[in-house]
Amino acid sequence: MGTKIFSIALVVAFAAILINTYMKNKGETRYIFHAEWYDPVSATIKKFHLSFFPRDKSVEMYDLRAQRLFLKRFQIEGIDERDLYLGNTIVILSRQLKITDYADATTREHISTRRQRTFAMVKPDAVHRLGEVIDIIQSRDFEVSQMKMVQLLRSQAAMFYREHEGRPFFEPLLDYVTSGAVVAMELITTDAVKRWRETLGPTDSEAARQDAPDTIRAKFGKDKQSNAAHGSDSDVSATREIEFFFPSSKMNNALVPETTAKFVNNTCCIIKPHAIAAGNLGGIIRAITEGGFDITALQMFRLDKIQAEEFLEVYKGVVNEYPGMVQQLIAGPSVALEIQSIHGAETPAKFREFVGPADPDVARELRPNSLRARFGEDKIKNALHCSDLPDDGVLEVEYFFKILQ
Repeated sequence: MGTKIFSIALVVAFAAILINTYMKNKGETRYIFHAEWYDPVSATIKKFHLSFFPRDKSVEMYDLRAQRLFLKRFQIEGIDERDLYLGNTIVILSRQLKITDYADATTREHISTRRQRTFAMVKPDAVHRLGEVIDIIQSRDFEVSQMKMVQLLRSQAAMFYREHEGRPFFEPLLDYVTSGAVVAMELITTDAVKRWRETLGPTDSEAARQDAPDTIRAKFGKDKQSNAAHGSDSDVSATREIEFFFPSSKMNNALVPETTAKFVNNTCCIIKPHAIAAGNLGGIIRAITEGGFDITALQMFRLDKIQAEEFLEVYKGVVNEYPGMVQQLIAGPSVALEIQSIHGAETPAKFREFVGPADPDVARELRPNSLRARFGEDKIKNALHCSDLPDDGVLEVEYFFKILQ
């Protein structure tokens, strides 16, 4: 049995090499990845070679188990070379494919150098400026691939900063980083570690204001300790720090910092995939906080079709846009927020008014300053979902910050 599996693996690897060699001889670039799709009908994980042709942004899929072509090459909207990195999920014909590995050395060499990961953390003193920080991140061509707001326990902070243990600033550092919520992020771009360190600026915020006034620490930091944000100093550190907050195995979940969700006097807001892809994540978060609302929990999710249908079930058979709403929620990463405000139990109604009518065209006529008027495109790509009723807010926040955890 083991010999047979090994032989199949060799055939698959050799096939990937032959395909790429053939395409090179034709003068066309082709990247090949291992990808997985969970088939809910058979309750099995199906594995494919996913090929991407950057010349015309077309894709092709080869079924590894059946050893036959599954999907003939065709052009598809919404998928770009920047979306092709390990761990990402892309949608092809309503199927969510998770990219698990490179299928050949050419793809690995090209993509891994251009799609490097690094870890970023917005510290307690700058969380209230999160929208502005994300604006800078997206303007520098970083992609936010994972993101969540957490509250660190002292023991967790000590583990995260363990390389500093024994130094004079270690205990004050733990006091500071556990004094409020932090927002952890995985960022991806070319030469990500170096570029994020440059974007942060010098450790001392005062020095940053003198030497690098356009950096994050210069704009949002206070001093050497309360310096707004953290960044990994190497590939090795980035891998460790990403794993700390976003573990690849459920075995590590017991150590993961918990959500900051309050689950009371709240409402739910979902920033939709198209708004994130358009670079509006920071602008929407900034608008929410400037509008007098508090973001008390935040996390990026990649919903599958079953989860999206479950979450939107109340709209099934009620609104004509339901199928499109489901497709939009699975089209890419979305960000779930728990919203609170000084309005207490009236928060859901106040926030819904702030978000505006479901149709952005109507919103632009009736409520031109609403979020959907500013960031929406049409009735499906209307930038945000928000809870309809007070009871819905509690249930929807629990869905994301309890059930999906």
